[in-house]
Amino acid sequence: MTTGLYEIETSEADDGTMVPAEGIWTPGEDVKEYGFLAYSGLHITGIGGPADDDAYPAAFVALGHQMWSAVIEAATSYMDRVHGWRNLHLYPGDDPAEVIPRIPRAVHTDAVILRHPHPEHPCGCEWENTWRLIYAPGTEPGAIPITVMRHPAARSTSSAIPSPDHGTVPATWAP
Repeated sequence: MTTGLYEIETSEADDGTMVPAEGIWTPGEDVKEYGFLAYSGLHITGIGGPADDDAYPAAFVALGHQMWSAVIEAATSYMDRVHGWRNLHLYPGDDPAEVIPRIPRAVHTDAVILRHPHPEHPCGCEWENTWRLIYAPGTEPGAIPITVMRHPAARSTSSAIPSPDHGTVPATWAP
């Protein structure tokens, strides 16, 4: 038995028993309901923000292991469709004179997606039908392949993407 890198949150039921508040979500036909945008056969979404309360993504997640160029195109489309901004280099409202030298490399890794609430224990709270992403080795139960790329305007520390050069989660640079 191995120690997992993530824990599923639980809550107490009316009868005092502990029930899972989250369940492992395997993306299927419902990906659009969870904020993923379809672009040329690729599903992508923005995660996190440059500040915790900001509406713009600090990183992009594409389902499956994708080519770096495809993720760049899909991320640009995501910013245009979701935020009405055609420039991937800046956040809406940023100073256009600010120079972003280059787009960060995309990374192939694996993750577990936890959905709140657990499908068998709906709670009706403000977190209903939200999800969180936990980077994990592909051998973890429920882990799926993903491609992750930091938004070029986000600080490298704001997105916490696995690094192929060092870190605890296996990752490789996307070709």
